[in-house]
Amino acid sequence: MQATFVGLGFLVGFLVGLTGIGGGALMTPSLIFLGVEPLTAVGTDLLYATVTRVFGVIFHGRRGRIRYDIIFRLFAGSLPAIVLGGIILREINRGVLNEYLTPLLGGILVLSALLSLPKGEFHVPVKPRWAYLYLLGFIVGLTVQFTSVGAGVIVGFILMNIAKLDPRDVVGVTITYGLALSALSFLNYAGIGGVNYSLAGKLILGTIPGVYLGAHVNRIADREKLKRAMNVIILLIGVLTLLGG
Repeated sequence: MQATFVGLGFLVGFLVGLTGIGGGALMTPSLIFLGVEPLTAVGTDLLYATVTRVFGVIFHGRRGRIRYDIIFRLFAGSLPAIVLGGIILREINRGVLNEYLTPLLGGILVLSALLSLPKGEFHVPVKPRWAYLYLLGFIVGLTVQFTSVGAGVIVGFILMNIAKLDPRDVVGVTITYGLALSALSFLNYAGIGGVNYSLAGKLILGTIPGVYLGAHVNRIADREKLKRAMNVIILLIGVLTLLGG
């Protein structure tokens, strides 16, 4: 079973390096399918995501493509959501949380995939305002608390289609914001014993070479077709998760 988790880390890392998406959306449901308790799957994935995102932040920071003004507002909106999430995790029975985490995860996966599948830009009749970033941060912060999914796809979709941010800046924002969000969210799960550190270590061990290989293959692959294929897979996983939950 240990080799299975190292292999899972390698596979997810490879797909993330290849397409730039799918880390949380693939890891948490995969852990649940392999028999990991939903609560522990989310907490372990948050630790896994925190460690792997460190490398992404270093890479994008060197290229100077990180908009800290946007990240600050998103994270400021997420802080009350993190506090609220911590209270919910401590006060609600673990069995009840496990019962509802799986269908919630399935719904978020389906939403994320549907947002990412269409080609071209969306013309949303909403005037961008800085205040909306705080609201977005709160909503995504609460979503990540219970699914470990959302910091990339949902924030990226809104920044590109409503805020009209340069796609190159969007990547740096989502990775850096996602790092801060997953790190603090992980602490909530660590506080209730909802993290399997040994499992996270195996996943990270497999991910490092997987990301490296995926990034190299990315240079010769059709990235857009791969992204669409990945989103179809995430959609199917979301549907199966909903049916299974």
